[in-house]
Amino acid sequence: MIFNQRHLLYALRQYEAFYNEHRPHQGIANARPLTPLPEPIADPNRLAHLNIHRHDRLGGILHEYKHVA
Repeated sequence: MIFNQRHLLYALRQYEAFYNEHRPHQGIANARPLTPLPEPIADPNRLAHLNIHRHDRLGGILHEYKHVA
């Protein structure tokens, strides 16, 4: 629910950042528009020990997932 113009602008900025910086794009080999493709993980041992953290945006409507070193 959007309460006023300030809240609407905040929600639009959050969605724009999510869309351009994080969200995978299915039509472009899952590449984000503003960043290059990451190197693929070919080592099976690394796949077994992935440490992934989730960050919620817009009160949990949008979710970002990142690998943690």
